[in-house]
Amino acid sequence: MEEQAIQHKWYVVRVKGGQEKKISTYIEKEVNRLDWNEYVTQILVPTEKVYQIRKGKKVSKERNFFPGYVLIEANLVGEIAHTLRALPGVFGFLGEKKGGEPVPMRQSEINRILGKVDELAISDEYVNIPFVVGETVKVIDGPFNSFHAEIENIDEQKKKLKLIVKIFGRKTPLELNYMQVEKV
Repeated sequence: MEEQAIQHKWYVVRVKGGQEKKISTYIEKEVNRLDWNEYVTQILVPTEKVYQIRKGKKVSKERNFFPGYVLIEANLVGEIAHTLRALPGVFGFLGEKKGGEPVPMRQSEINRILGKVDELAISDEYVNIPFVVGETVKVIDGPFNSFHAEIENIDEQKKKLKLIVKIFGRKTPLELNYMQVEKV
């Protein structure tokens, strides 16, 4: 490749869903093998940490923010774009026309995405609410342990559920947090 002023832009690579991390590793290995580190400077799979309640325990899980996509910062000169397209699990670049050049992202778009990635890294919890109003759940904590209750209301801010428990044929209101119930 002839020397020229290296200008890096962000591109979105379409990849096989669920294999974003694996494919980003392929890209990284290929870049290192071909000594293209000055041309491909960053490979990013934006993820967010999601918390779910399973069996009364808070479980954290990493979820892809853009399933099926990997972001790369690169100067796609010479054979770089062609080589990346040929990697296993890579379908091509987002926005490219058949046989055309990959289309870089606008700076405003990438700033927004990178800002969101930073924001997700800073925010410590986002609880994925696995419950819906009208659903029956089992109480696993407190004086109503092992009772079944119907969800009447969900307070996402406080992470609380308003429940109705039937005791001796009478409906009794109850307020518990997500950790104190589990799906039936």
